[in-house]
Amino acid sequence: MQKLLSVVLVLLVSVVPSVGESSNEIESQIESILEQLTLAEKIAMTHAQSKFSSPGVPRLGIPEIWMSDGPHGVRAEIAWDSWSHAGWTSDSITAFPALTGLAATFNPELANQYGVALGEEARYRKKDILLGPGVNIYRTPLNGRNFEYMGEDPYLASTMVVPYIKGVQQNGVSACLKHYALNNQEQWRGHINVEVSDRALHEIYLPAYKAAVTEAKVWTVMGAYNKFRGQHTTHHKHLINDILKGEWGFDGVLISDWGSAHDTKEAAMYGLDIEMGTGTDGLTTSNENAYDYYYLAKPFQEMIQKGELDESLLDDKVRRILRLMFRTNMSPDRPLGRMNNPEHLEVARKVAGEGIVLLKNDRSFFPIDSKKKMTIAVIGENATRAMTPGGGSSELKARTEISPLQGLKERYKEAKFIYSPGYASGPPAYGRIVPSTLDADSLRTAAVKAAAKADLVLFFGGLNKNHGQDCEGGDRAGMALDFGQGELLQKLIKTNKNIGVILVSGNAVEMPWLPKVKGLIQSWYLGSEAGHAIADVISGDVNPSGKLPFSFPVKLSDNAAHSFGELSYPGDGQTQYYKEDILVGYRWHDTKKIEPLFAFGYGLSYTSFKLSSIKTDKKSYTTDESINISCKVSNTGKVDGSEVVQVYVGKVNSTVDRAEKELQAFQKIHLGMGTKKTLDLSLDIADLAFYDESVSGWNVEKGDYLIYVGTASNKISKKVKIRIN
Repeated sequence: MQKLLSVVLVLLVSVVPSVGESSNEIESQIESILEQLTLAEKIAMTHAQSKFSSPGVPRLGIPEIWMSDGPHGVRAEIAWDSWSHAGWTSDSITAFPALTGLAATFNPELANQYGVALGEEARYRKKDILLGPGVNIYRTPLNGRNFEYMGEDPYLASTMVVPYIKGVQQNGVSACLKHYALNNQEQWRGHINVEVSDRALHEIYLPAYKAAVTEAKVWTVMGAYNKFRGQHTTHHKHLINDILKGEWGFDGVLISDWGSAHDTKEAAMYGLDIEMGTGTDGLTTSNENAYDYYYLAKPFQEMIQKGELDESLLDDKVRRILRLMFRTNMSPDRPLGRMNNPEHLEVARKVAGEGIVLLKNDRSFFPIDSKKKMTIAVIGENATRAMTPGGGSSELKARTEISPLQGLKERYKEAKFIYSPGYASGPPAYGRIVPSTLDADSLRTAAVKAAAKADLVLFFGGLNKNHGQDCEGGDRAGMALDFGQGELLQKLIKTNKNIGVILVSGNAVEMPWLPKVKGLIQSWYLGSEAGHAIADVISGDVNPSGKLPFSFPVKLSDNAAHSFGELSYPGDGQTQYYKEDILVGYRWHDTKKIEPLFAFGYGLSYTSFKLSSIKTDKKSYTTDESINISCKVSNTGKVDGSEVVQVYVGKVNSTVDRAEKELQAFQKIHLGMGTKKTLDLSLDIADLAFYDESVSGWNVEKGDYLIYVGTASNKISKKVKIRIN
């Protein structure tokens, strides 16, 4: 016994490298611990002991691991054995914008500030793993969880997720990358089998995961619910053993999504390290501990004892778990964290302001003069509805959430406001739709009367966090605005033509009313500082610089996944086929010449910019070189602002099917009015490779390429031809 205590003492006081670093010394200590553990103790470490924790080994002083949702804020405490809230009074946090809003900033530096602040809050709440970020690709505008992800483009998602993860993990808290992989819809997510080509898998759906592992060195990854080629992705030989832990060298812990494990032998053999959330009946109908009957619990132990599985499989899992602990709860130089401080609110507000996208601005409807005496009719439930609760596992208990109406009232001291909800969606409910008890006709009539009395109308509509909207556990029924918003908008337009629309959503919506409104702003779920950030942009205190991280199709059938019918989305109930292959989002619109309503990368400003003097450093390259692109950016307007210069590349006369062009570089630049600056962007020739299924590897095709430089996927200032020899 004295020997065991001495080992633990050495482990806890040894000088170890800084957070996140591995070393031979740590690996040696891991082996020392492994030798001291019994089979039962090792088994216990590989599965949950509560809804959000897994056990340590009290005998050796090895701590429990505590986890929490989610990607844009630390979730309220959940009860030990149920999904009810624990009822704490100290778990109200700063809510940060959802990840669509972060992606829309096109600002990796801001993504890092976001990650640092979020990691500090998780650390203060004594969490070891933060269950996020999500980088599943936006394939369909109906996916209920798109608001949690980083858009449709793998390069954008990769570029934004790396600094986010580094920011979280510098606090000694593990980011948990999710949901690996191909979890691109909520409908039938628990069993739907995805059939997709190797090429689309590697070019579209895996790059952000690869960047998170190989560049950000993420410490944990969460498996997904769905199947891929007949096998559940949470314990998948090819995705986990061959790619994640093999090709990419992931040395961290793979955690199941809650209930995504399905088989003891597969979980043991194919890479699952900690099993969470598996459904059992033990806590409701038995005196035995239900957690002991997880797939990686007693069944796993019994298969080892019977010789059906080798104990080395278990040892690999425990090594990974211990390595995670040395990076988190057994790291001696772990910072303390902090929560709900002014700096975090400032980060939340800045991300929100930079992520808001100005989509239409006829006759400079926006910004609206805050010094002018006027009557403003604010119409729409989303002007006052709280958006931090609801949405599924990413629900938040924010200490404060400034509503858009509150933000406007604080900013526009000279204005008179008339508020009318106009429509009602019903209360938040997970897994079911609860209709509102309010009379829709009465709400609509009152809103029209309010609009008639106003100098201008601001309509706050879109989606919310209810089931069937932007919410986990279900997809949307269609792209149209629900709850009679479309009909209400048409009546408001007839009553008062001086109208601007602010959409709050994490998904694209249909807009048949678009030609008749003067202004349109895409706002996301912006968290604690939502109202302040929206008022910042509407007033002109912040010049909008957000860009769309996904395409807005005119109608649902214009979307690639939906254009191929039900077998493509949502599938036949058992299997779905990604028939659009690599042509996701703008790749589809550009290649098939289907005009989007709003293109990927699009976003207006209160000033104007001009791109000129666009050129590459030379015209011919070899495959081991980089392409250097220079571009002069001028602010030709009357206010300061920021622009995102985007570089796309397309292959001329390709021998394989390709998208017309693909994003390969971008840079956000701030310019004072009347100023200009030359930007230098670079991309590696190796990044122009396609995934060659004939060799199961990457292949750079020789020949001519076009470099497209612009400010949106469909707003290209110049094309430059280069050759790769």
